[in-house]
Amino acid sequence: MPPLVSVGDAPTLVERGRDAAGIALIALLLGIPMIGLSTVDQSGALRVLTRWPLLGVFVAVAFCGRLLLRYALDRLKSRLRTRGRQAAAASARHGRVLTAVGWLAFALALVLPLVFADNRYVVDIATTVLIYVMLGWGLNVVVGLAGLLDLGHAAFYAVGAYAYALLATQFGWSFWAALPVAGLIAAVFGLALGWPCLRLRGDYLAIVTLGFGEIIRVVLVNWTELSGGPNGISSIPRPSFFGLPFAPSGNAPTFASSFGLEFSPMHRLIFLYYVILALSLLTNALVARLRRLPVGRAWEAMREDEIACRALGMNVTNVKLSAFALGAMLGGVAGVFFAARQGFISPESFTFNESAIILAIVVLGGMGSQLGVVLASLVLVLIPELGRDFSEYRMLLFGAAMILIMIWRPGGILAHREPTLRHAAAGGGHA
Repeated sequence: MPPLVSVGDAPTLVERGRDAAGIALIALLLGIPMIGLSTVDQSGALRVLTRWPLLGVFVAVAFCGRLLLRYALDRLKSRLRTRGRQAAAASARHGRVLTAVGWLAFALALVLPLVFADNRYVVDIATTVLIYVMLGWGLNVVVGLAGLLDLGHAAFYAVGAYAYALLATQFGWSFWAALPVAGLIAAVFGLALGWPCLRLRGDYLAIVTLGFGEIIRVVLVNWTELSGGPNGISSIPRPSFFGLPFAPSGNAPTFASSFGLEFSPMHRLIFLYYVILALSLLTNALVARLRRLPVGRAWEAMREDEIACRALGMNVTNVKLSAFALGAMLGGVAGVFFAARQGFISPESFTFNESAIILAIVVLGGMGSQLGVVLASLVLVLIPELGRDFSEYRMLLFGAAMILIMIWRPGGILAHREPTLRHAAAGGGHA
């Protein structure tokens, strides 16, 4: 039995009866000439007969039918509303779990080099993972948020690395001075890529970005005077700890001597680890902040329906260029760190295989998911390392693992994403 008084948003029995009575009145007005009255021919004269019992049955059926229909619709709306609240609660719980996982990963990342201070292999692998995390977050802006398929992200990685190498070896720039400049140079290259292909989408855009990446690699191989050709650039300066070098040189103060420590080559490796960790955290904070700004919402709107965005008056050209520029800048910053860490770069480090791995990280992690990129980077970096003992079957194991992940989670490891913004309803809830 429905309640006589209103509970929350549920309609009362009186409201349903009033609605059914209105429908019955309409049925009565329409039924009088159509059902209640009829004409017959009696001896050449037209006579009007009444069928009030039949009209009464018609009105009663209309009243009861509307009452039952309204009750069924109200029950359905109530169930849908309950499911929506349950889904919102589940989404909130999922978001809290992801937040907790993110903070746990951050805590582990902070203490990892301290726990493994005497294990160079672990620190090196962790640093490599963070490089790919930063590259994945940069490409995630282009592919995951803006929906633009980019197969040449390694080109911006190379531009940042070579920009720092040339600034450091030819002009004597330090790592910290060259870092933002090399990032801006990579952003300019991102604009140069985005401008000619603004009208392209999908597979056609992928082909253009693939060609752009190969053009950069071929230029680096053949422009020997600038890039050193296939031999690359060596003797790239390593970053120092605010002017304090890690390697001893004469009587000059070093990092170890300034802090009263015994010299260890692990000091430089741990410092580099914390540098890329700080750069990755800044990247995450920047992307998370931009997603809540109009430009970030424009990226996601364009990903869902570019035609609708044009119809609403959005400047799709600027939206695409901003995504390309930001993604390229983040890739260039990662390239600067890679060059500083290695001390040597060559075109072989920036092939299409690198672009494919970075794109695989974004797709496997779940496009648009920041934490998913971290998990996918761990998987794609650690699986080949764990397979080193099976050198003949290493890539077979790598490919099989990727296939199994996509079968298990076709939308990515973290296919569920929390909405960037929630619309507050009038009652204080979330829409």
